[in-house]
Amino acid sequence: MKEQDSEHIAFSKAAIEFAAVANEYCNFIEGQQQYPLKAFLSTLQKLLPLLYLKTSMLPPIDDENAETPEKYLSEVDYNFLLGKLNNKLGQHDTFLEVFDQAMQFSETSVEQSISENLCDIYQDLKDFIFVYRMGTTELMNDALWECKNNFEEFWGQKLVNVLRAIHSLVYSEALNEEQTTDPRQKNKKGNNWVSKHFRNQESNEEFSDNDL
Repeated sequence: MKEQDSEHIAFSKAAIEFAAVANEYCNFIEGQQQYPLKAFLSTLQKLLPLLYLKTSMLPPIDDENAETPEKYLSEVDYNFLLGKLNNKLGQHDTFLEVFDQAMQFSETSVEQSISENLCDIYQDLKDFIFVYRMGTTELMNDALWECKNNFEEFWGQKLVNVLRAIHSLVYSEALNEEQTTDPRQKNKKGNNWVSKHFRNQESNEEFSDNDL
């Protein structure tokens, strides 16, 4: 890295912290099969607000390249992950959303999918992480710009919409009653970064690029 690049917004504290949380979200979604449904939703309940916070704290970014950053997540990969999440959530995947553009053409609530919203967020973040890891300042900058722009216009609203549904499920008696314990989880310590982060009340350490 050139000395002048170290002061670039792509290497700023806000950008590195955002990248760390974005990377953790992608890893968690990819490894969702490791968690029972209740634990999966409970972790998302904490991770999504953190992701929203870190994205909203990104400073204004200028697009330095006229070309759109390359996409890396294929439609096949997206649909595969969508199917996995849909199967995991089952009957709990659908929720009613009143804050939706389609509402202007309807007098009733619009059905939304938790798994689809989570995958849409994942798609943008995964493409960003692929580019950010390259370490090329201009590409990192434009990946940040596009991700922040898409957050403001697209997946930021999806995030707060799906968080409402997840909040309802986490505190749902019906979900608690039907929750079964996977024997594989009894002795599994796992690497739940989010839970560790929120349990550690004494630590105020900030994210660094070592989290990537």
